[in-house]
Amino acid sequence: MPWPWRRKAKRTLARLVIDGPIAGPTRKRVLKALRQIEERECPALLLRIDSPGGTVGDSQEIHAAILRLRERGCRVVASFGNISASGGVYIGVAAEQIVANPGTITGSIGVILRGNNLSRLLERVGIQFETVKSGLYKDILSPDRALTTSERQLLQELIDSSYGQFVEAVASGRGLDAAVVRGFADGRVFTGAQARELGLVDALGDEEQARRLAAELAGLDVDKSRPVTFGRQAKRLGGLLPGRAQWRALTEALSLELAWSGQPLWLFRP
Repeated sequence: MPWPWRRKAKRTLARLVIDGPIAGPTRKRVLKALRQIEERECPALLLRIDSPGGTVGDSQEIHAAILRLRERGCRVVASFGNISASGGVYIGVAAEQIVANPGTITGSIGVILRGNNLSRLLERVGIQFETVKSGLYKDILSPDRALTTSERQLLQELIDSSYGQFVEAVASGRGLDAAVVRGFADGRVFTGAQARELGLVDALGDEEQARRLAAELAGLDVDKSRPVTFGRQAKRLGGLLPGRAQWRALTEALSLELAWSGQPLWLFRP
């Protein structure tokens, strides 16, 4: 005879929030929460996404984990908040249904890779790098020089491969032809209303509408099923101080800019 908590879990509508840039800490938190949802056999998941995207590998791991959860019978509905772009879209298309606000910023399907050419600045201050390398491309995107033609071509091929993976995931998740997806997957952003016309989202509405849809798909009582949030982020006391949140956002943006330099990203960068 199953334990009472397990019987209760089978009637639980799970909720998971993915907000902010998708990077290592987000991946760890989200994957842990998805494992808990799977272990408790929750029949449905409300996936709230409010993210501009992030690193390719982290987005792919979360996407794969959501698909595995669906294979176990969990019904997954994604709710796009203020923004769900690039890697946020990649994760979202793993859901069975997607609900977006009419004004949600979404899209930005594509890949970006940026390096920093500081050669002129370094020359001005008298700094010169000495490099010993094992191969022609070992110091590709080094900040002390510009890219060569062959290096640029090599990186473009890398970007094209990553882009192809993105397009295939969107096409598969949304039931669209890959050629159709490529027609609008050029990095442009859309409102939720435009995304619905393109087939990127299923319906326009808020998180409450997405909750009701998830409950309905799982055969739960639509009016009484209140979601239980998994994977909550730890609250920081410093966040209560005036200006602390703005300062944290600024330092986070700077640290991500430095950490992600030279990495292919599924990220909306206005």
